[in-house]
Amino acid sequence: MTNQVSPSAVPNSDVVSLKSTLLDRDADLVALLNQVTATTSTGWLQELRDRAANWVRHSTIPTTREEEWRFTDLSALRQVKFHSLQATSPDITAFTLPESDHGRLVFVNGVYAPELSAVASLPTGIVVGNLSALSVTEQERVQQHLAQAEGALEVFTALNTAGIADVAVVLVGKNVIVETPIHLLFISVAGETATISQPRCLVVAESGSQVSVIEDYVTTSQGEEGVYLTNAVTEIVIADNAHVTHTRVERDSQQAFHIGKTAVTQARYSRYTCHAISLGAKLSRHNLEILQTGEQTETTLNGLTMIAGNQVADTHSAIALNHPYGTSKQLHKCIVGDRAHAVFNGKVFVPKPAQLTDAAQLNRNLLLSPKARVDTKPQLEITADNVKCAHGATVSQLEDDEIFYLQSRGIDANDARKLLVNAFAAEIINHIPVASLRDTLLKTVTSFKSLAND
Repeated sequence: MTNQVSPSAVPNSDVVSLKSTLLDRDADLVALLNQVTATTSTGWLQELRDRAANWVRHSTIPTTREEEWRFTDLSALRQVKFHSLQATSPDITAFTLPESDHGRLVFVNGVYAPELSAVASLPTGIVVGNLSALSVTEQERVQQHLAQAEGALEVFTALNTAGIADVAVVLVGKNVIVETPIHLLFISVAGETATISQPRCLVVAESGSQVSVIEDYVTTSQGEEGVYLTNAVTEIVIADNAHVTHTRVERDSQQAFHIGKTAVTQARYSRYTCHAISLGAKLSRHNLEILQTGEQTETTLNGLTMIAGNQVADTHSAIALNHPYGTSKQLHKCIVGDRAHAVFNGKVFVPKPAQLTDAAQLNRNLLLSPKARVDTKPQLEITADNVKCAHGATVSQLEDDEIFYLQSRGIDANDARKLLVNAFAAEIINHIPVASLRDTLLKTVTSFKSLAND
């Protein structure tokens, strides 16, 4: 993880200079920028947008010539002309979770839908809402943290910042323990033309607090319908001794593009647990970045990618352990069928100050077809000399012996394959703390279309 400043940290004099030398280097990127910057306002938020927009105009859409994108080709994204789309009010019954009936924020095509949300019965000490619903004091807290995470100058993150129209905000007060999960539901309703939406989330957990957040990307489109781009950014700030459990589920249309960033800042003695599930989209990319700002933090990352057809799913993670006594555990699994292509690149940085760090990283991949592909690169960069670190990757297919054993017990071949794949995926899904979501995801694994004989 490189040291970067956020757009809001760029001095005003540099912004003026930047404006005077705008290059508009990438016509396709500028076209996206023009679609997401129609909203104008005054004050700190507009300044934040302007600075990010200036940075975007100096940037280009990544290509496979860049190391971080060499396995993920965005040329198909360039071929689509995206437009903004007004919000509608779809039926969300299929997407709601009974565990979060009193803690749900709903955004449709990136626009807050108060009539579909339910935040009236939350306990004292937690604020869940969009920007316009916040008090002046709460907005000041948002201003303190929004777009301040490391990596804010990455091109798609800056594009999101340049187009901020609203923010899903979760503010948890000091020593507040929230018993029920908070569900942030982002619904894409495809139109006649390709559309773009840019969800933005900010979660701030004050010292001693505890909260579970579900970040859920869904679509009303069926099957092959629905071409759209979701460019999402979530920032999570965890103070001393706080604990955040974060479940991120991406189940977009099979024709959609999904690019997501999760930027997490962990103070001392804090705990962060992430369950990241990627199922949908024609092309998806999730950048997960963890920055440790104090000693003795705990970080647990569980990931599952399940794709088929011609899908491409790319997961890049970076954990910067800059202080001593940190613990990091990561397990990412990929189930790849047909001609699909999964990518995993995980970096763990352990510099010299991070003595007595315990870090482990494992990527396990299951290929269900001879033409399925995975590119995996677990990576440790260690300069500390008193640490316990390990990393690895495995790539395998379903074992004929295991299928034969199940068949010998009266189970047919297809059911045997389903059992084995379910067991592979359940190791990740069973950690999700919301029972209804666990059941939904396990049913999705069971109905995975690539489980039939190839």
